[in-house]
Amino acid sequence: MPSIIVILPTWNEAENLPAMVAALLALPLENLRVLVADDNSPDGTGRLADELARQHPGQVSVLHRRQRKGYGPATLDGFRTALQTDADLIVQMDCDFSHQPRYLPALLEKAADADVVIGSRYVQGGSVDENWGLPRKLLSWWANSVYVRLLLALPVRDATGGFRLWRRPALESLGLAQVTSNGYVFQVEMICMAHRRGCRIAEVPIHFPDRVAGSSKMGLPIALEAALSVWQLRRRYRHTRH
Repeated sequence: MPSIIVILPTWNEAENLPAMVAALLALPLENLRVLVADDNSPDGTGRLADELARQHPGQVSVLHRRQRKGYGPATLDGFRTALQTDADLIVQMDCDFSHQPRYLPALLEKAADADVVIGSRYVQGGSVDENWGLPRKLLSWWANSVYVRLLLALPVRDATGGFRLWRRPALESLGLAQVTSNGYVFQVEMICMAHRRGCRIAEVPIHFPDRVAGSSKMGLPIALEAALSVWQLRRRYRHTRH
């Protein structure tokens, strides 16, 4: 059975973290560990993560980041920490239950013939929260399945989705020091790099509900910044091919 590390980047997720860790550890998967990469949360998420690590020695560990620098750097630090272990498979997912642990076995099964597996909202069988309004649904679908897909020539329909499983060699091949993006475009850059390096990318359908507790970090300025940043990625990687 391969060794699995699930990276949970957190900022103000004290309401969700205990339930998420419990749900992950309850999965019928051997050799699964959880790494909480906390971005100095003011709500005490880091202290709560330490307590969970004491309760689950060898299964839960904590990476404390002393300054909040954003989702991308927190995830990258989590990747670097995971690669210092014997992990064969590295999973990244959000802590707010918009990425549901029940889909993890499906990602693992798909990894048998893929280097990167995306939990996708926009392949057949995928879906988003029923309470999303039509404009939000259309914008998110268009951004992922049309805008980013065509602009960067990516073979994926959910380029901004952050529920991903990486095989260790694929993650090592990227050269994480070269990743410069943050926020939602961080996800786009990572999958763009993986595609350019010849990684086999697959998607499995998931349902994407709104977060269970806490407040969303997403807003219009962040969405607009991400849309513009895709053009920067296009220029940066236009001559890179696998």
